[in-house]
Amino acid sequence: MSIARFLAANPVILVVLVLAVVGSSAAWTVKRQRAAQWARVRAQGLRYALTQLDALHHRQFEYAVRDLMRRDGCVDAVQVGGAGDNGADVKATDPYGRRWVIQCKHRRAGLSGASVGTPDLQVLNGTGRPVHKGDVVVLVTNGKFSKPALEFARSQRLHLVDRTVLGEWASGSRPLWELLRAVPPPRRPTSSS
Repeated sequence: MSIARFLAANPVILVVLVLAVVGSSAAWTVKRQRAAQWARVRAQGLRYALTQLDALHHRQFEYAVRDLMRRDGCVDAVQVGGAGDNGADVKATDPYGRRWVIQCKHRRAGLSGASVGTPDLQVLNGTGRPVHKGDVVVLVTNGKFSKPALEFARSQRLHLVDRTVLGEWASGSRPLWELLRAVPPPRRPTSSS
């Protein structure tokens, strides 16, 4: 007897099989939704102490910055740093539609390490807007910036996150755009007409 004939002769078994498939599919969907919800809750509670950030490898530091952007609502935040990154280590779009391009400079010695200077900012400035299409271009470090770097950043509309701002951002719950001054206003929705 074929399976089709058997099921036709015993429709109750067919109904039970269909209900089992539908039930397991629904259970799997609910489980996936709950896992996503808990991931969001955990991300909202993400905090780092400066000592934790100092102890990271430079690539792990980039992932930590990515995770902080995700915590703050940038669901598309991605770590892109590596060879040929054209000056961007993290890219993200904030809830207001602004595209963030972030270069990370991790200093193993933290504040005691070498200052981030203008050469790093010049690379970021040359690619942040034209290549990566950034609205907000940022350099984040767990260290400090040289005085010429501060002046250059100011003249080029680059945002700097030094150890102090990083500590406040990483250990708190305020998004980076609330901590930085002069972040461009949110994009206005464009009409499709």
